[in-house]
Amino acid sequence: MQTRTIRRAQPEEFDAVGALTVRAYVEGGHLDGDEDYTEVLRDASARAEKATLLVAVEGDSVVGTATFAMHGSGWAEAARPGEAELRMLAVVPEHHGSGVGRALLEAVVAEARSYELDRIVLFSQESMTQAQAMYRRSGFYRRPEYDWRPLPEVRLLSFALDL
Repeated sequence: MQTRTIRRAQPEEFDAVGALTVRAYVEGGHLDGDEDYTEVLRDASARAEKATLLVAVEGDSVVGTATFAMHGSGWAEAARPGEAELRMLAVVPEHHGSGVGRALLEAVVAEARSYELDRIVLFSQESMTQAQAMYRRSGFYRRPEYDWRPLPEVRLLSFALDL
């Protein structure tokens, strides 16, 4: 078993992180690959400019990523003062169920605690049931009053973790 490291993404990894994120969403059935959001997912460099872009690395391979966005960063869609937002948690399909997602989630929670924030918030597509189960196991709770639809066919479910 290779050693797994969670750390900030390096600029030379941004292309791989973007490709990994798109692949995870497309192969997971959460995008058809032609949507405008695909380009947002692919642009890891833009995320790293205003948010914390984390990666999970095993050996020489980036196998997962997550974006930690503070309120007011430009990448947080729902975070209010005292909150941060988890965005774009993605794991390569061959590593699903291996603990990569959980390790990234724990790193985001630790990052939020280091800022002494009140809460972490996130949105999850209805189809992301495996991720939602992980969030619940990690203490996140549903906030249906904050659910929203960025597109008529896409419903995003709101979750939060009080710190």
